[in-house]
Amino acid sequence: MGFLSDAINRIKPSPTVAMTGRVAELRAEGRDIIGLSAGEPDFDTPKNIREAAKAAIDAGHTRYTAVDGMAPLKRAICDKFARENGLDYTPEEISVGTGGKQILFNALLATLNPGDEVIVPAPYWVSYPDIVGLAGGVPVILPCPVETGFRIDPEALRAAITPRTKWLILNSPSNPTGAAYSAAEMRALTDVLLDFPQVWVLADDIYEHLVFDGFTFVTPAQVEPRMKPRILTMNGVSKAYAMTGWRIGYGAGPKELIRAMAKLQSQSTSNPCTISQYAALEALTGPQDYIEMSREAFQRRRDLVVAGLNDCPGISCPMPQGAFYVYPSIAGLIGKVSAAGTKIADDETFANALLDETGVAIVFGAAFGLSPHFRVSYAASDDTLREAIARIRSFCEGCHDA
Repeated sequence: MGFLSDAINRIKPSPTVAMTGRVAELRAEGRDIIGLSAGEPDFDTPKNIREAAKAAIDAGHTRYTAVDGMAPLKRAICDKFARENGLDYTPEEISVGTGGKQILFNALLATLNPGDEVIVPAPYWVSYPDIVGLAGGVPVILPCPVETGFRIDPEALRAAITPRTKWLILNSPSNPTGAAYSAAEMRALTDVLLDFPQVWVLADDIYEHLVFDGFTFVTPAQVEPRMKPRILTMNGVSKAYAMTGWRIGYGAGPKELIRAMAKLQSQSTSNPCTISQYAALEALTGPQDYIEMSREAFQRRRDLVVAGLNDCPGISCPMPQGAFYVYPSIAGLIGKVSAAGTKIADDETFANALLDETGVAIVFGAAFGLSPHFRVSYAASDDTLREAIARIRSFCEGCHDA
């Protein structure tokens, strides 16, 4: 339509949201669908957090707060960074938004000019390139194949930086691969970035607490304090506390950037939901036992899914360090034909055929910038995952040469 802006025409709908919508439609038609496409914990929000939200309503805490978060929540976020990451921030260096996505959106829209480049390692979370494009920037895709553990090679990072590079987006543990950076691997990246003072880092730490096998999470500002003045560290309560629908994310960074983000938010959503802010306050300051419970459950599910997928002909599934995703390769299935007669030309064809023929919904790898792969979210019950793996195995066993 001619009246739509160039900016809106530069972006596409989120493929993960689109797949989740298709799952809902098929279920409404009566299909038996197993949805492994949504990136959210399947656990209920912990009871103490739900009770804190109810208490906030009963106490009349239903009015506007400061545009980018109420003072008690900002102080709790500062305490969280000090306690868990060894980072000192003041409330003036904290921004609270309607989910982590708004923090990312605000930061990029507030800083990018037309032609500014943002390095986006691939595989990437589907929204990164589109938010960059909407803000007028240029996403520079940096391939991180399975041979590098889906992690950035430091010399490849150095080669990707140009005089127009403004940001590097760094997501660890990663959506969609679950790959995470050790302290030594993170330092190898910050050593490169110290040579390029114009490049800022947007550290997406939303999966911080979901790490496995004793892996120690680190964030860039923690590893290299000299870079802290040009790092925005983003986090939130969605994944750590099963609070996806509450829509609270937060970021910590230099005051000038935080003020610019608040200015932008004042002309968009204004403050995040007040009730959700009180719930997030309880999440950060109340009992933390849910985190370990969920981490143990997700590690068990990860092991179940990785073993099951590696038992499927044509699929190779690496072992991730964190988050709740696996990112298997289907290189061994490309060119084959499914039992129902679909030729597997690429990972999108595979995902559609799998859904149509078995009722298992996953997300194809091209949506994340690296093929031929697909993403499975194992944020589902053990029994559901076993059934999904059985269906995927049956599908793969039914594939044959053209």
